[in-house]
Amino acid sequence: MNNERLYQKLTPYMDLAVEAHDLLRGDTGHEIGGVRHQQSRFAHGNVTTITILNEEGEKSMGRPKGTYVTLDSVELRHNNWEAHKNITKNFAEALKKMIADFSLTPSDPVLVVGLGNWNATPDALGPKVVNTMMVTRHMFQYAPEELTGGLRPVSILAPGVLGITGIETAEIIQGVVEKVRPKLVIAVDALAAGNVDRIASTIQLANTGISPGSGIGNQRKGINQETMGVPVIAIGIPTVVNAIVIAFQLFGHLLENNPSLNQSLTDEEMEKAIHQVLGSFGTHLTVTPKEIDELISTTARVIASGLNQALHIAINPNDYAMYLH
Repeated sequence: MNNERLYQKLTPYMDLAVEAHDLLRGDTGHEIGGVRHQQSRFAHGNVTTITILNEEGEKSMGRPKGTYVTLDSVELRHNNWEAHKNITKNFAEALKKMIADFSLTPSDPVLVVGLGNWNATPDALGPKVVNTMMVTRHMFQYAPEELTGGLRPVSILAPGVLGITGIETAEIIQGVVEKVRPKLVIAVDALAAGNVDRIASTIQLANTGISPGSGIGNQRKGINQETMGVPVIAIGIPTVVNAIVIAFQLFGHLLENNPSLNQSLTDEEMEKAIHQVLGSFGTHLTVTPKEIDELISTTARVIASGLNQALHIAINPNDYAMYLH
């Protein structure tokens, strides 16, 4: 199965733009029309920026026009304070650049939304992040004398999911946005990866908003500038991989190492075998590590730290841990 056909099969289960880009570009190294790719390194990982420039890029990538920044570091999984400090600093710098593109001032209010189901650990990243970061909007109203310079009004929201509230997540956020009137919404969510190695080792930022649950096949109303009326930055970390992605990758490695099988094993036979193995779960079976509780807690602290640094100029990388709950 060639990369383009494989991408068409897997794209509903891959939230990371960098994975879609790598799969489409394949081994040729040729750039995709309407897409710009940039890469740099930092002490504990690397940063990849995928910019979808026009309709051609949108069609190829299956994603809206905008900027997608990915930070990769396996140290994100580990309890390494020095590495996390460095990752947090680079994440905060990338977020600051995105915020600057929307011309916000240091005093403009921001709403941070933790998407996901707090009762399901792999989906609890968003609620965990907003429960860990610092909030200040109420202080500007009730205790302004306690504030020092360099803080902005930040409020948080963990709206839950449709199955818990009976209300579309986007509708809840819209109501809060109308009342609170932030100049920017930042949505944090757990993502679905196209490779098990990316679980809890990758952070994606996108200035295009987000469609909650898209990586596991749930199509919810989008949370973006069109629906919210203000810019939306989406932040996510992969916490699951769809079983069908693993199955296709397994066949891919098998065919790569045994070229003779290409003559006898057709795409149709591979798909039939995969669906037989997955049984009634089909494309709805997702996989997550048994250590997911610890991984969610660890990565949530990094995201919360980066948000605090990016949103409040008074918080610097050396004392960021003081501002975590």
